[in-house]
Amino acid sequence: MFEKLKQKLKRLVERVGQKTAPEVPPEALPEAPPEAPPTVPPPEKPRRVFRRIAKRITRRELSPEDVEDIIWDLQVSLLESDVAVPVADKIIERAKEQLSGRKLGLREDPKKLADEVLRQAIRDVLVTDKRVDLPKLIGAKRAKGEPAVFVFVGINGHGKTTTIAKLAKWLMDRGYKPVLAAADTFRAAGIEQLEIHAQRLGVGVIKQRRGADAAAVAYDAVTHAKARGLDVVLVDTAGRMQTDVDLMDEMRKIVRVVKPDLTIFVGDALTGNDAIEQASTFDKAVGIGGSILCKMDADARGGAALSITYVTGKPILFLGTGQTYDDLVEFNPDTILNALFAD
Repeated sequence: MFEKLKQKLKRLVERVGQKTAPEVPPEALPEAPPEAPPTVPPPEKPRRVFRRIAKRITRRELSPEDVEDIIWDLQVSLLESDVAVPVADKIIERAKEQLSGRKLGLREDPKKLADEVLRQAIRDVLVTDKRVDLPKLIGAKRAKGEPAVFVFVGINGHGKTTTIAKLAKWLMDRGYKPVLAAADTFRAAGIEQLEIHAQRLGVGVIKQRRGADAAAVAYDAVTHAKARGLDVVLVDTAGRMQTDVDLMDEMRKIVRVVKPDLTIFVGDALTGNDAIEQASTFDKAVGIGGSILCKMDADARGGAALSITYVTGKPILFLGTGQTYDDLVEFNPDTILNALFAD
């Protein structure tokens, strides 16, 4: 995960070490005795790539030229990794604040410093003040005798229906009783796909014929859940491009009719900046409450994951990491940071 960006950050941290390495005159270098055995042990194997111990350093301050050189490399690395421009600017701003005029002590590891600065700068764009606690949300609705209603939106072919099935499994594993609403009445085989997932999971699905009113299907599912004492309604909707006016209007109607407790954008991490633009458009149209990113296990660049929270102001809820129903993990910023700064 994020292999390309990880390698670029690794090279960047190595450069910080080079910028802070002492400049030793050639005549000051001691001559090694011929055939003498080494007097010091070999370097300790690093635990992490970004924490390799620098060779000897002197107390010095990173000059403005040093910082600008480092920041330029960071900017190029982020943009090449499909990180959204405002997000890249934010990371660069934070890194520049921490590096400018920074003095290094005799025993301070410049690579460790770079590691810490970059981790914090990236963490700042991965988190938001808004929090979504699904168990708490479901519990609050259950206390009122009502089901929690989650509507899923996104582009066709980006894993929305499969993600709904994964979340249904996640909920069932925690003792909740979900029902699926096949409100994707536009796409051929959309209803059948959701039915197959429902059969495999042993969960109910509310459906009508293809071409039926999608909002009516969603409403029927909510009514059914109330009558049966079910905990959660997961509403599948037709995948649509954000430029498809008719389907976007249909999505607004679904949201208006069922008044969901949470509208979730499902995006493909491999699409990078396109996923960010899509999430922003859906947020403006219906007000998303959070995002789920699919195909994170195949994402070598990491641009979508680093950008979507900062751009939308809404948290990432889950990451899709594979093809099975269990391949859905709750989002934690450390998941991304550890992937970027791992050995």
